[in-house]
Amino acid sequence: MTTPAADVKFGIETFGDLPLHDSGEPMSHAASLRQVVEEAALADQVGIDAVALGEHHRPDFAISSPEMVLAAIASRTERVTLGSAVTVLSSDDPVRVFQRFSTLDAVSNGRAEVILGRGSFTESFPLFGYDLADYEVLFEEKLELFAQLLTEKPVTWQGTKRSALHEADVYPKTDSGSLTTWVGVGGSPESVIRTARYGLRLMLAIIGGDPGRFAPYVDLYRRATAQLGTTAHPVGMHSHGFIAPTDEEARESYFPGYKAMRDRIGAERGWPAMTRAQYDDEVDFGSLYVGSPETVAAKMTAAIRVLDVGRFDFVYTGGGAMPASSRLRAVELFGTQVIPRVRELLAEGAA
Repeated sequence: MTTPAADVKFGIETFGDLPLHDSGEPMSHAASLRQVVEEAALADQVGIDAVALGEHHRPDFAISSPEMVLAAIASRTERVTLGSAVTVLSSDDPVRVFQRFSTLDAVSNGRAEVILGRGSFTESFPLFGYDLADYEVLFEEKLELFAQLLTEKPVTWQGTKRSALHEADVYPKTDSGSLTTWVGVGGSPESVIRTARYGLRLMLAIIGGDPGRFAPYVDLYRRATAQLGTTAHPVGMHSHGFIAPTDEEARESYFPGYKAMRDRIGAERGWPAMTRAQYDDEVDFGSLYVGSPETVAAKMTAAIRVLDVGRFDFVYTGGGAMPASSRLRAVELFGTQVIPRVRELLAEGAA
């Protein structure tokens, strides 16, 4: 591995899926947000390196303003890195995004980071007054502006979808002079090259199939940064899954919520409903990390090795439909059993 085993980082991600009360009733949006804060506080205690929160604007997810929730988490934690997953830059303003995360960086003593992306849903475009016909140009122009803002120097910039800036200085500055910034990529070579062009970090969203098929994108990122003269940072990946004491419990408890989420997305995009056989195949051979701590650790280790990534983010809340207590247990098992075991396996493979 390019990244030493001891230096690989592990995070958890959630989009604010609504968990269940012990009674079986879904939590309200407000209660779900408080639950996320509790899960993040536990992550800090059990040795997880990062917490990242997704942004959505729909009834089945509670988090529409990740920075607000992350600020609450900052007050409950000491060491865990705090980021988004992702901030939908296309339908936001780069200046305000920078200001919100530089503010989070200040109140968390330098623990903020941002993952920029175009998002897996498009509801934010009409909500905030953007035309989906401008989908590509909005992200391209706004990422260009954000890259300039990261210098933390006065910015002069002009595009077609936002008012121009002339020697604009943006506050607050970060203490370090640098806000860690990733770009979430779902498998587009053009997006990989764009990320390399700006010298930003690459986070691969691997939500299905053999993770090894993303190896060419890791190679492309490294070759592109070398040719463009930018920095090749350690690559990250994120994938869904769930951890329980046994493989059977994990598979059975995770399936209903994951299928419901997958089918909701599929209905919007013209996909057929997911079958149990497809789910089992994804757990056995694809990019669902579902099982006991030992099973999940072995599968994560294999993915980290084949892609040579320096960070693995575990999306531990797949569509809700599971008790909040089960989610807390999954976070605890990830930190106390899975991560130490993965580090052991990686070190053994490097010996």
